Amino acid sequence: MHFGHVLTAMVTPFDAYDQIDLNKMTKLIEHLLNNGTEGLVITGTTGESPVLSLEETEMVYDHVVTVVNNRVPVLAGTGTNDTKKTIMLTRIAENYGVDGIMLVAPYYNRPNQAGLYEHFKQIAQATTLPIMLYNIPGRCSVHVNAETIIRLSEIDNIIAVKEACGNLDQVATIISQTRPDFYVYSGDDSLTLPMLAIGSIGIVSVASHIIGNEINEMVTAFLEGNTKKATALHLKNFPIMTGLFMAPSPAPVKAALKLKGIDVGSVRLPLVDLSEAELVKLKQIING
Repeated sequence: MHFGHVLTAMVTPFDAYDQIDLNKMTKLIEHLLNNGTEGLVITGTTGESPVLSLEETEMVYDHVVTVVNNRVPVLAGTGTNDTKKTIMLTRIAENYGVDGIMLVAPYYNRPNQAGLYEHFKQIAQATTLPIMLYNIPGRCSVHVNAETIIRLSEIDNIIAVKEACGNLDQVATIISQTRPDFYVYSGDDSLTLPMLAIGSIGIVSVASHIIGNEINEMVTAFLEGNTKKATALHLKNFPIMTGLFMAPSPAPVKAALKLKGIDVGSVRLPLVDLSEAELVKLKQIING
């Protein structure tokens, strides 16, 4: 069983004092669930996990699981570049009742393929939760090869990968050489439709904060065989899909949410909010 077709990589709302704002988080969750989101991925890159303390991370796990109340799957991003720390975070997330975990490739220490395999394998052995791997070389400076992902897919509770490598050949290789119940998700909004065309299951989206219903409609149209409609929706929403990455994420999507009347606060340093020029450009994109 997969996690849904349209998952949102959810931002973490902050208040004016740079503290997590649980009231804003509740409103955001309800907005997402009412606008096309079929699952939530929390404490990932978009959730600014690198700048959350352990106490704050637990706060997010607890609050999101409680508010969602089993309406959609909740996946916790527990991946770090420390295998033991990742296992610790995974066990904490499991105790809070999440439905699965997402494991980003280890960053900064840049392991080879053998190290990547052992890292993910040991975490999988330490939990009963279903696991989504996350390959994003642009952020991690390490690329999880298709062959490594295919090997890892043979582990029972590793059931999916979020692919943000931008290489459709890699995606096709993974899909063609893994079991039917191993699911590939796009990690890039703008590649959702091309990846669906070669067999992916859906998207872990940032743009779904703003155009969730439209993305869901596009995915549904494609899966129902209406490729003409899906293509039209892709082209219509393409400027927003790409515009939300005009600056380091999640600064643009947090600004876009505020423009839509959903205030989730600013980003934490070392990220900064959009410049005035970027904000003008974003308004033009959002307003069409």
